Amino acid sequence: MLSPSQQQGSLGVSALPCWWVLSPPSCDELHSTHGRTVLVWDSTALLPSTRLLLRRREVAEVEKALQKQREDFQQRMEHLEQRRQQLGRRKEELRDVTLRFDAFFKASAARQERELRRAEEEQARVAGQEAEAARLHQEQEELLQHRENLARHLRSLCRFRDCLRDVLSSTGQFQDMQSMLAHFRVLVGMQAALAQQTAAGQERVAQSWARLQQHQQEVSRELLHTSNQLAQLHTRLKDARRDVLQEESRWARIQSVATQKTLLLGQIKLAVLNLFKLATTRLKVPVDVAMEDTKAQLDMVLLCMQDMAASCAKSLPREPGPCPPHLPPAPSTPPLCQGGARLPPIQEQPPGTTACSRG
Repeated sequence: MLSPSQQQGSLGVSALPCWWVLSPPSCDELHSTHGRTVLVWDSTALLPSTRLLLRRREVAEVEKALQKQREDFQQRMEHLEQRRQQLGRRKEELRDVTLRFDAFFKASAARQERELRRAEEEQARVAGQEAEAARLHQEQEELLQHRENLARHLRSLCRFRDCLRDVLSSTGQFQDMQSMLAHFRVLVGMQAALAQQTAAGQERVAQSWARLQQHQQEVSRELLHTSNQLAQLHTRLKDARRDVLQEESRWARIQSVATQKTLLLGQIKLAVLNLFKLATTRLKVPVDVAMEDTKAQLDMVLLCMQDMAASCAKSLPREPGPCPPHLPPAPSTPPLCQGGARLPPIQEQPPGTTACSRG
């Protein structure tokens, strides 16, 4: 078991902070704590128990000093906490004040803007009223001037009133001036109606005259167009007549040439027919050729001439000299025999015989 002083010493040592245990303060620092002066003994001259007691006493004093420092620190911390709370409340108050000031500033700015807008509107309204007043003043001056002009004109018409009165008194047809003026107004209205009718009639006459001129222009254009067409038709008629004369002369030439060709053809046919009759009569060849088939008659004449040439060549002795010319064979008609029968074109004749001597 430990004694109370030892327990106190152990509690005091255990309660010391870490910086105190690691680096304890010097004796000079402990002796000068809280302004008290502690006597310093020579440690070599004291007993160990005395030194222990002195050390315990010093530790107790240091513990008291530390406790007091802790209390001061706690008080200071509490004071600081209160101060911090006060500062937080002050900060909240300042924030509220700032928000209220901002709201007040915005409201003041909006109020000032409304006041400026109202002032501008008031200035515009005042300017408009001044302009309206100036316009009304000018209109008033113009009306006054017009009234003066009307008064002057009325004074100038006074002599006409006197004249009307004299006319009313001299005529005796009207009871008062109003009836006479009404009669004159009726006459003026009739005159205006007649003038309007005259103007309408003149306008209709002008329109009719314009339509007549337009119609005349259209007729002139149509006549000019018709004249141009007529001239073109005359030109085409002249060209057609010239073409007709040319075609008639050409047709006459064609007819004359055709007539000449027809006469020549008739002469050729007649000559061929005469040759055909002469050849067939001399050779006594019966034929069945029509009188109009000139080509067949010509072929028959050529065959007869070829037979006669062949017969003459056989009957006459051959003499040295040039050979007589050969007639061309008939292209389409086959040779005839003495009985008048035709041989086929592909049938070969024996040498030394002719179509008319074969029997």
